[in-house]
Amino acid sequence: MSRAFPDGYVEADVERLVSREPSLRSAFARDRARVLHSSALRRLAAKTQVFVAGSADFPRTRLTHTLEVAQLAREMGQALGCDPDLVDVAGLAHDLGHPPFGHNGERELNVIADRIGGFEGNAQTLRVLTRLEAKVIDPVTGRRVGLDLTRASLDASCKYPWPRRDDSEKFGYYADDAEIFHWLRRGAPDGRTCLEEQVMDWADDVAYSVHDVEDALHAGHVALDMFTSVTERESIMDIAHRKYLPQVDPAELSAALDRLLALDYWPAAYTGTHRDLAALKEFTSCLIGRFCQAAEQATREAYPTYPLTRYAAMLVVPDQTRAEVAVMKAVTVLYVMRRAGAKEAYADQRTLLAELVDTLLRRDGRDLEPWIKPDFTAADDDAGRLRVTIDQVASLTDASAVEWHARLCG
Repeated sequence: MSRAFPDGYVEADVERLVSREPSLRSAFARDRARVLHSSALRRLAAKTQVFVAGSADFPRTRLTHTLEVAQLAREMGQALGCDPDLVDVAGLAHDLGHPPFGHNGERELNVIADRIGGFEGNAQTLRVLTRLEAKVIDPVTGRRVGLDLTRASLDASCKYPWPRRDDSEKFGYYADDAEIFHWLRRGAPDGRTCLEEQVMDWADDVAYSVHDVEDALHAGHVALDMFTSVTERESIMDIAHRKYLPQVDPAELSAALDRLLALDYWPAAYTGTHRDLAALKEFTSCLIGRFCQAAEQATREAYPTYPLTRYAAMLVVPDQTRAEVAVMKAVTVLYVMRRAGAKEAYADQRTLLAELVDTLLRRDGRDLEPWIKPDFTAADDDAGRLRVTIDQVASLTDASAVEWHARLCG
């Protein structure tokens, strides 16, 4: 029988809340399989990444983005000595809590849930992994424990290891999930994420910074000559500075864009031909390699020992690389998220979710799905019933949210 945990990890890392049975697979390989076969992961196929899921054939969905993040994180983490299955789990799990309509839906549900502790996609991910996903039930207490992942896998999936607070829009758990949060963080430095999470987080930044621009070029929202316009450049730099790197001099962001434009593989033109598609794919592959390899090399230089796991190291990302990624993110914000008509579409999405939550509550939860309706019935107060209703709505895909709204609120 194989070891339950690889070099660089200890027995506490592979501990689970319930499951104790032995296996020929490693604990982290089992975790990866559990996430890969979960219904929450499947639903990401019909949830928005940047473009509304199903609106076109080429753009990423939340699922394809997730698979790309997991692949990048796996390779980068393995190169540093992390267990590849563990980093893969973090990549596969990192967006499971995202509601319909991406970050726009997340913001609306946060408004609706303000009086009960808010809504945050990462806090919801923990809830999915440890409570909502149907896999393991404690045979002694009858309590649901979600996928019953190992401590290290849950910790690697936790991007913001703190509760809701005034100095951050992001947080990692709700008040009624505090017990499991403190269990998974046992022995971890306060407020610090493990190396596997940092690798996943950087893989996430790299994947969407590059792929969202690729999708925008293909959709015609971005033209390559935009980057040579002084006005367009100023807009990109302003967004990159204000939204992503306020501590960085805008001149450094401008230099970052210049470096990107000077790359041999930066596309010269894009008209949608097969040759242009091939050039675009070469561009994305090379740029991803540039961003990932920069972090890998810098981390190895800072921490020459091997393997690097858990809290033995911090991922090191060079400032120039962070600036280049911020510029790429700003391109998507400017030309996709702020494109003509987007503001009105986002408002419609938020209204739909608000009306759906309100209707489900007014109808006393009788329209909830069988897997979650008992939670509504068992809730002690209005706050508990609202949390259950939001759990239901957050689980929906873009298409099912629209269908539920048409059926119940029309």
